[in-house]
Amino acid sequence: MAQRRILVIDDEEDSREFVVAVLEEEGVEILTARDGESGLKLALEEQPDLIILDVQMPNKDGFTVFTELKQEEATKAIPVIMLTGMAETSGIRFSKSIMGDFIGVEPRAYVEKPVNPETLTATVEEILGGEGAA
Repeated sequence: MAQRRILVIDDEEDSREFVVAVLEEEGVEILTARDGESGLKLALEEQPDLIILDVQMPNKDGFTVFTELKQEEATKAIPVIMLTGMAETSGIRFSKSIMGDFIGVEPRAYVEKPVNPETLTATVEEILGGEGAA
């Protein structure tokens, strides 16, 4: 994978560190944010190639951040992978199509927590290696 920049937005430090550790092995530059507000600001400033966005965060959740990213001209074309542990904690499952129906735009992928490193790596490679953006 060519040197790319990925922004990881997750309020859980352990989750952020895990994703960073997995993706650094792939030779990508990682930016991190611990909440939705700072993540949105960093996305606008840095224009990463990909955003990995946690769903459940205090203050500004991932759905709100995703919606705002897609409304901004500068960030609307950046592909987004949504990370969610909701199925494990609440039994509620989300999908790209459900989110697309609700918000009007689908993320490029959903990855369930706990994150499987091979699944995350394959998803990132597929998105960054492919054409187009969500």
